[in-house]
Amino acid sequence: MNNAPLVHYLGEESGISKPVPRRRVSSNPCLPERLPTTSFLQREAETVAPKAVLRQLRRSPTPSPPNSPEPDDEPEENPKHKRRPSLSSLASSASSIKSFGSTLMQRSREGKSQSPWKEPQPFEVLRAVERKDIMYLMEIRDRSFHLLVRMSGGITPLLHAMRLGAGHRDVAVILLGAFSRWVNHVEDDQMEDPRTKMVLKALRTNLKLAIDYGLTKTQGSDLTASFLQTLIMSQGESWVRGQAANVGLALRGGTEGQPVRTADAAVRKFATRELGKADLIATLADYIANATADLLMMGAWSLASEVLQLDQIPTYYFARDDRVYKAFVERLDEHKSPIQFKLSKRLKWQLRVLRTVLEGRTTTYRNKVELLAGELDEGEGV
Repeated sequence: MNNAPLVHYLGEESGISKPVPRRRVSSNPCLPERLPTTSFLQREAETVAPKAVLRQLRRSPTPSPPNSPEPDDEPEENPKHKRRPSLSSLASSASSIKSFGSTLMQRSREGKSQSPWKEPQPFEVLRAVERKDIMYLMEIRDRSFHLLVRMSGGITPLLHAMRLGAGHRDVAVILLGAFSRWVNHVEDDQMEDPRTKMVLKALRTNLKLAIDYGLTKTQGSDLTASFLQTLIMSQGESWVRGQAANVGLALRGGTEGQPVRTADAAVRKFATRELGKADLIATLADYIANATADLLMMGAWSLASEVLQLDQIPTYYFARDDRVYKAFVERLDEHKSPIQFKLSKRLKWQLRVLRTVLEGRTTTYRNKVELLAGELDEGEGV
């Protein structure tokens, strides 16, 4: 209600000066700034949170390892290590592979109903490839694997399938899958057997043959990565040991040693030397990241094992999914007390950073390696 006239009248009667009305406030409506989207906030959280955790590790360099089992906890069953699929190829010694293949398949046949099995002749295997008799080839895989990589008349089943042309490409891929299955079932105690090395070399030759024939166009990076895995398993022990030692020296130098860059460069150089094809290297981002992380863990543990007088992580664990990580964590938990009291402050921090960053499967190895580089190569260090 506007009372200005009444006030004006009363003012005139009482001799009071006329009041000056206040200036009306002008309306200037505005909208608040738009809030970020949920996806943006999620991405920011995923980027910032791990870095915050690593900063906390630097400030508190002496806590016990995360997720370490309590003494009262019930022992957990040892899960089988998962391994990255490894396709492979060709046998140079038929008799050795035959005897070893029979030994390997004996374990898989135990507990199963025994049905009469007459080992096929090499020509029968090649005929099964020609007829695309997948079921028969799978039975050979389970009962007489050595026949799938055996050279007969200057040819192997895989080479025969590839020479038959595009119509038999699916058979070639199935044979590669059979090679992968064989590698996945090689047990740790068999890795020291010279016959295992012989079969791995045969598989490697078959796989290189598949790469040269262009199967990478359908198999993508899996085929190439499997070739490198099989190559390292068959003859890469000295290379893995040497590079782990180099990475260990880089870790000892702290951030100035650039350990992540050292590990990444070593893996890329190895892949380039063995493949010699830049377009194949480009498809190996996941494998290179996985191998880089494994070299970092093996390098860090090599430093710890020197002080604690312990065994190193086996070289044949290298770049086979999270096999190295599991072995790494098992050793950290098993030797928690000596690690706490005998290792240097820097090395204990590096071990915790590696364990924390590489834990879990929600983040790709590429992202994990980038995070490690930001902390171990470019961070403040300890």
